[in-house]
Amino acid sequence: MNSSALPARTEVAIVGAGPTGLTLAVTLASAGIEFVLLDRLTEGANTSRAAVVHARTLEVLDELDTAQALISRGLQVQQFTVRDGSHRLLTVPFGGLPTPYPYALMIAQCETEAVLLARLRALGHDVHRPHEVASVMQDDDGVTLTMTTGHTMRAAYAVGADGMHSAVRESSGIGFTGSTYAESFVLADVTMDWSAGALEVSLTFAAAGLTVVAPLPGGHYRIVATVDEAPAAPDLAFVQRLLDERAPGRGRISGLAWSSRFRVNHRVADHFRDGRLLLAGDAAHVHSPAGGQGMNTGIQDGYALGRAFATHQLGGYEEQRRPVAQRVVAFTDRMTRIATTRNVGLRAARNFALPLLGHVPAFRRNLATELAELNYR
Repeated sequence: MNSSALPARTEVAIVGAGPTGLTLAVTLASAGIEFVLLDRLTEGANTSRAAVVHARTLEVLDELDTAQALISRGLQVQQFTVRDGSHRLLTVPFGGLPTPYPYALMIAQCETEAVLLARLRALGHDVHRPHEVASVMQDDDGVTLTMTTGHTMRAAYAVGADGMHSAVRESSGIGFTGSTYAESFVLADVTMDWSAGALEVSLTFAAAGLTVVAPLPGGHYRIVATVDEAPAAPDLAFVQRLLDERAPGRGRISGLAWSSRFRVNHRVADHFRDGRLLLAGDAAHVHSPAGGQGMNTGIQDGYALGRAFATHQLGGYEEQRRPVAQRVVAFTDRMTRIATTRNVGLRAARNFALPLLGHVPAFRRNLATELAELNYR
């Protein structure tokens, strides 16, 4: 859609059409609330990025009539396993979770976005592309959004679902408190012969760093690994060396579909609302990919905010969702620091304690519940 297609006014302007913005848009459309969904990209990204949808998120998506379409495209994984090298330390099963979805659904983010977009279109709406928001100014009567093209639009409210470098958050002046991990992260989607197969998500400790291997539909695997300084575009040989060093003999890569590197922040916005400006998803909180919580928390933000608009309870949105973000950031930070410690004594203590804790049913259940985000209902 071009700039002339943008309405002059709307009730809610949503900036960013990733999973968070799409979920908010579907929730508003279902409630009959007027909105415009803007995105700066000409089309949605087609890489996998986030790769897991947890149980609580599937419960939310069921409310939006999208869960079954997503499940039909994904791969259900029943357990999360922690290893040190080839030595199994802990297995966390999802099968006993109190939910209709007792598993982790492995699916590429582009597929999740495609399902949400199809639902949005079925409700008679679409994404307005490409429209990059340069500034957002609020006054007593509403919000003025100015695009980089100079085009302007008025809205009663604006929601920043536009990622870590959110134009809405920066316009609001809301602080984004936290810091950046020292390590860089490698992300790669590969085809390979993997000893664990498609039965589990594996988190492997090693002196050189943390490595996560997760199965994806179609025989692919997602690899996420911490590296002191990763190359800009990790190639097959680089990723294979990581596996050989950290999980020797367990995986042989045959093809590399996509790779990237990134640095990870752990930050939470000081507020999720400033008057008529609201934040959701990565605009409001970013954290380690350990546990695959990021997209899930954002989708739940989008649904909660949409329901807050529908029930005229915007005042409760920050009160409901910011403590969840703080908890997720703290949880993933603990996981990352435990996994990446290079202190020999701490590593030995960790490797001694985890198998013992793994024999305690309450510990396994609590960890599975936390990963599945079922504590955030």
